[in-house]
Amino acid sequence: MRKTVTYVVFIAAVVGLGILSGLSNMPGEWYRSLEKPFFNPPAWIFAPVWTVLYVLIGIAGARVWLKAPASAAMQIWFAQIALNMMWSPAFFGLEAPGLALLVILGLLVTIIGFIWQAGPIDRVARLLFFPYLAWLGFATLLNASLFLMN
Repeated sequence: MRKTVTYVVFIAAVVGLGILSGLSNMPGEWYRSLEKPFFNPPAWIFAPVWTVLYVLIGIAGARVWLKAPASAAMQIWFAQIALNMMWSPAFFGLEAPGLALLVILGLLVTIIGFIWQAGPIDRVARLLFFPYLAWLGFATLLNASLFLMN
C-alpha cells in the first residue's frame, strides 16, 4: 500500500504542477508574434508529450524515493522539478527567451545528473529519464532558436 500511495502522490504532484505551470503561463500574442524555426512543432503536441513525460518523471521520482529518499539522486530530482516549473513562467510569463534558455540549460544539467546518480539506485528510474532528456534536448534547441531569431 505504501508503494502505491508513493507512486500516486509523485505522479499526481508532477502532473498537477505541470498543468498549473502551463495553464498559468499560456502562450499569448507575444509568442504568436515570434519568428519560429522550421522545426517548431504544432501547438497541440506539447500537452500530450508533457503529460507522458510528467508521468515518467513521477514514476522515476517515486522509485528512487522508495529506495533512497536522502540520496543525491533524489535531491537532483527535486532540483529538476523546480527548474522545470520555472521554465514556462520565464519564457511565457516574463516573455524572456534568454532567461528561459538559462533555465533549460540548468534543467538539462540536472536531468543528466539524475540519470548519473539514479543508475546505481534504480536502473528503471534512470531509463525513464531518457525520453525526458531527448525532449529537453529538442526543447533547448527550439528555445535557443527562438532566442536567436527574435
